[in-house]
Amino acid sequence: MINVSETAASKINELLAEENKNNSGLRVFVQGGGCSGFQYGLMIEENGQGSGDQVFESHGVKLFVDPISIRYLTGAEVDFVDTITGGGFTIKNPQATSTCGCGSSFSVD
Repeated sequence: MINVSETAASKINELLAEENKNNSGLRVFVQGGGCSGFQYGLMIEENGQGSGDQVFESHGVKLFVDPISIRYLTGAEVDFVDTITGGGFTIKNPQATSTCGCGSSFSVD
């Protein structure tokens, strides 16, 4: 299962409303690359569930995860962090054994 923090859910719903995509959700995925081996990806999913996708709902936000990415994301949480230098989405992943300095890249054993 993948969760969304209340802060991230609020921000996601705000973005979906701004884009007039209230019935859409968030696709969360992993792809090769980054300085640690894998990197996270987030995008608005307008087309709904794809073949083999797992769908989760957390704090009113639908999350779509493909079968390969779910292996690396089980137990993860999408969060939104607001700092002095700006805000952005982050993923807290208990399966990551190391991350890069920016937090967008990770590796697993």
